[in-house]
Parts: sequence; C-alpha cells; structure tokens
Amino acid sequence: MRGRPLACLLVALVLSVRPGGAQTAGSKPASTVRINGSSTVLPLAREAVRSFEAGGQNRGRRFDLGASGTSAGFRQFCEGRLSIANASRPISSAELKQCKARGVRFLELPVAFDAITVVVHPSNHWLDQISTAQLSKLWSRQAEGTIRRWKQVDPAWPDRPIRLCGPGKDSGTFDTFNKAINGREEDSRRDYTASEDDDVLVRCVATNPNALGYFGFDYYQSNRKALKALAVVGPRGPVLPSEATVQQSLYIPLSRALFMYVNERDLQKAPVVRQFVNSILQQGTVLARRSGVIPLPDSTYRLVEAKLYRNIAGTAFGGTLPVGLSLGDILQRSFAEHKQPQFR
Repeated sequence: MRGRPLACLLVALVLSVRPGGAQTAGSKPASTVRINGSSTVLPLAREAVRSFEAGGQNRGRRFDLGASGTSAGFRQFCEGRLSIANASRPISSAELKQCKARGVRFLELPVAFDAITVVVHPSNHWLDQISTAQLSKLWSRQAEGTIRRWKQVDPAWPDRPIRLCGPGKDSGTFDTFNKAINGREEDSRRDYTASEDDDVLVRCVATNPNALGYFGFDYYQSNRKALKALAVVGPRGPVLPSEATVQQSLYIPLSRALFMYVNERDLQKAPVVRQFVNSILQQGTVLARRSGVIPLPDSTYRLVEAKLYRNIAGTAFGGTLPVGLSLGDILQRSFAEHKQPQFR
C-alpha cells in the first residue's frame, strides 16, 4: 500500500475533520429503512439485516431490501427515496449533480472488497486463464455481431459458439468491468444475455458448456460447484480471484471496493439507520465472509467507523471511477481528510 499508512489517516481523520451540516431537504424519514442498489452488495446487506434483526435491535422497524443495480439505486437515492444505496462503484459526477439538486447529502462508506470474477462452465477443460486483451477482444463494442466463436478470440481455442452472460447497464459491475477492460464504461457489446440479477447470470453460465460470464466474487463463491473461475492475466501475470489476491492488490484490474451510501438526514433523524450501519462496521469481517465478499482489514473498519462518527459527508472520488489502482490507493483516497468543497 503506497502513501501514508491508514493508521495515520485515522489520526488525521479524528483530529482535523469537522462534522458536516444537517440535510434540510426532503420529507421526514419513514419507519421503513429502504435499501437498494448493487446486486453484488446485496448478500452482505441481506446478512447484515439478518444479524441486526436476530440481535433484537429492530424494534418494529421494517427493512425493504432490493437490488436494482448500482445506477438504478443511485437514481432512487438521489431522489431521497432510500436510506442506503448499495454500490459497487463510487458515485458518478452526474449522480452527484442529481443528489445536489435534490438536497440529498450522504456519507460514503467502504464496506468490503470485491473481485469481478470471469467464469466458464465447469466442463470447460481447455481454458484456465484469459488475458485482459482477450477479454477486450471479446467484450468491446467492436466485437458486437462479429466475435461469436471461441476461435475468433484465440486461434488455439476450439471452433465453438460463445454464449456470453454479463451485467446490464444499470450495474456498477458493468461500468467497472468495461472501464477496466475496454477503457470506457459504455464501451461494451450489446449482443449478450444481460441482467442486473446475478443469479440469472450464474444460471446462464452454469447451464451452457460454451458460456463465459462475469459478475461479483460473492456469487461465484456461492456457486463454486456450478462454475469455474478463470485466472485473469493482468500486470501481475495470471491471478485467480481470492481474498488473499485482492487484499494484496494482486488481482488487477478487476478488484474494487464496495460501498454503502447513507442518507445523512436519515442517519441523524432515524436512530435505527445509525444503529444498523454501526452494526455492519462492528461486524464487518464476519458479515463479509458469511456473505462471500472480501472483508476490509479490521483496522480499516475502525477507520470507517471514525468517518461515520465524525459525520464526514460527500465523496472522496470526485465523480470519477477509479480503475487499475491498488486497493490501498482506493482506500487512502476514500479516507482523505481534505476534499474539494464541491464534493462535500
């Protein structure tokens, strides 16, 4: 991890950052805690709700938990309709403007790591790894309608049809994968089986020997017997996705941080929202592993707790999508104690 240690950032965070002001726009918080957004973060959120309710902390409050995709979740969030938006990428500049226009202030909280996992059918015995260049040749807009057989990607591969399965346009996984592999979020072919529901993508690959797909690590973890993960050949050579390779910043460029964006008004006025978010951070490692995502270091969860306690509003990413950075770089940016005023 480059730059100052996270422990130093924690000290700076606690000593030098003032709490943000209260949000004034919007109606009073409802008794229902509404959470929506990323399907990749859904298993973690579902496990967190289950643990929270099992602890007897719910006290009559109801959780409305959905997974419409990161982009759709941000649309609802910036309209003031959600207490929490689950996100598999940072908020974009357009979404920042939408939130600002509606007076929606938020806290950006990293809650886990993820590895976008490239998978094939388990009967595929001739392919164990795939390069970022081959992924681009297969998934870029230029491939649409032309790259339809395995042999067209690599002459050493068999002359068989390819069935492609991937996230839809409302998915943060779609944005991150295409930015990392093709250079732009919107640079993707459209002639494939697309869905914001990762269970649909799992079935798409698991039922077709000629299929290839990509989605979050947690869905691969839950379906290991039905899928085969490929090592991705990037700047560190061929690397399989795992907790170790992601935490050590080896699985580049398809590793990323996962976030929960919390409505500041609900955080301040609805005690159950603060209690729920606190419970996630206090049990972060356990909840992450139970749900199949990759936990942050324990010290980093304490850092996120400090960010929550100090009510540091806004984004650390300025509306951009970081790709190819080490996770240490991403975390340090997320916890930077000085932000440009327009992003507070």
